[in-house]
Amino acid sequence: MSDNKSLLQDLLYLMRRLRDPETGCPWDLKQTFATIVPFTLEEVYEVVDTIEREDYSHLKEELGDLLFQVVFYSQLGEEQGLFNFEQVVSALTDKLVSRHPHVFPEGTLHSQRDPQENPNEQDIKQNWERLKQGERQDKGRSSILDDIPRALPALSRAQKLQKRAANHGFDWPDSGGVWNKLHEEIDELKAALREQNQECIEDELGDVLFTTVNLGRHLGVDTELALRNASKKFEKRFQYLEEKLAESGEEVVNTSPQRLDQLWREAKLETR
Repeated sequence: MSDNKSLLQDLLYLMRRLRDPETGCPWDLKQTFATIVPFTLEEVYEVVDTIEREDYSHLKEELGDLLFQVVFYSQLGEEQGLFNFEQVVSALTDKLVSRHPHVFPEGTLHSQRDPQENPNEQDIKQNWERLKQGERQDKGRSSILDDIPRALPALSRAQKLQKRAANHGFDWPDSGGVWNKLHEEIDELKAALREQNQECIEDELGDVLFTTVNLGRHLGVDTELALRNASKKFEKRFQYLEEKLAESGEEVVNTSPQRLDQLWREAKLETR
């Protein structure tokens, strides 16, 4: 069996072969940083889906697909003289060491902390934020929110924005203020509906959703995960409803609201 170093070398060699101008794969040859982004996102979601389904026998395969995306980007970077895979790994190692001084006190990979020292979680969190702020400044970013990716799913990004601001003192003291804000935003949405102003309706609904995310944060709930679970619950119940209708040769579109409501109540009991 090949050792880990050989396995990595084989993977990098494979990637170079795929991108060889004369003998490589035509599809791989025409890809750019921008064109493979959708595939990267798809692979991330497949990893998440595999974990949520607890399908751990296939997780290594999905993680391999995700690793291949990193190797692909690294090959593109090497071809353009920007960076290579070794530099990606080196930068990651340096970052992790510098962000964990409570584990690597001398700032080197092989330095050891005293086992008798028990790091304070709050101190670790504050130090992490301080280091992140320093990294943002090094990159020419002045706002504490600058490095939160815009491509994140909307709920996840809202959570990160709110958490980052809260870590720097911009937050409600407790959930009571968030509840009041949520009721205020709902009232504003109702007012926009009365005026039938579609642009305002969208804006106010966005405020309701954003405030709901904030409420979830105060309640200790990951709203991205909560909504994903709610969607899975809806999917299960709807499929139960479809199956029951199919047994009697019916379809959803031709079924009365009363019958659908009855089946939905059954589905809630069966899938609870």
